[in-house]
Amino acid sequence: MDKTTTLLLLLFALLLTTSLSKDLCHKDDLSGSIPGSLSLLPKLEILDLSRNKLTGSIPESFGSFKGVMYALFLSHNQLSGSIPKSLENLDINQIDLSRNKLEGDASMLFGAQKTTHNIDLSRNMFQFNISMVKVSKTVNFLHLNHNGLTGTIPIQWTQLDLQIFNVSYNRLCGRIPQGGELQRFDAYAYLHNKCLCGAPLQSCK
Repeated sequence: MDKTTTLLLLLFALLLTTSLSKDLCHKDDLSGSIPGSLSLLPKLEILDLSRNKLTGSIPESFGSFKGVMYALFLSHNQLSGSIPKSLENLDINQIDLSRNKLEGDASMLFGAQKTTHNIDLSRNMFQFNISMVKVSKTVNFLHLNHNGLTGTIPIQWTQLDLQIFNVSYNRLCGRIPQGGELQRFDAYAYLHNKCLCGAPLQSCK
């Protein structure tokens, strides 16, 4: 990590621990890796480091923030590697990891008992089977497009009150479940998969 990045993050940490501030937000000029020590900030509720030049992996410690986290925004960086398994413990309102170089399994971010509303994992290199992934009924924003996801869309997803939904540009197969909100989205939300079929795409053979 370069000195500029280190000093900026330490300054933010100092402000958070000595004031009433609950948000850590900085864009455009941060580089280097993300310090795992950010998870120790007791007042931190929103961490927004999107649209920077951050590299490396997501810290393992981000699965156990000291404070009560509300949102984690790390999009539009150059983060790489796998999602730490510790993030299975993370239950926050919004998580945006889009437009990075993250890979592997991200299924631990989901869970029927979680209270998450918005999940954006789009434009990464995630590869996992979504067939058995249960999504909390609180989720209404689900962007999974432009990855390497496999399997079929679970019937359980018809129970979601989705406002935004996109699983295009993956490797999904099978019939799109009928019912719920899944048919209110046009074909664009499902295009460029291996063999998805059924409304709003072509009928299954």
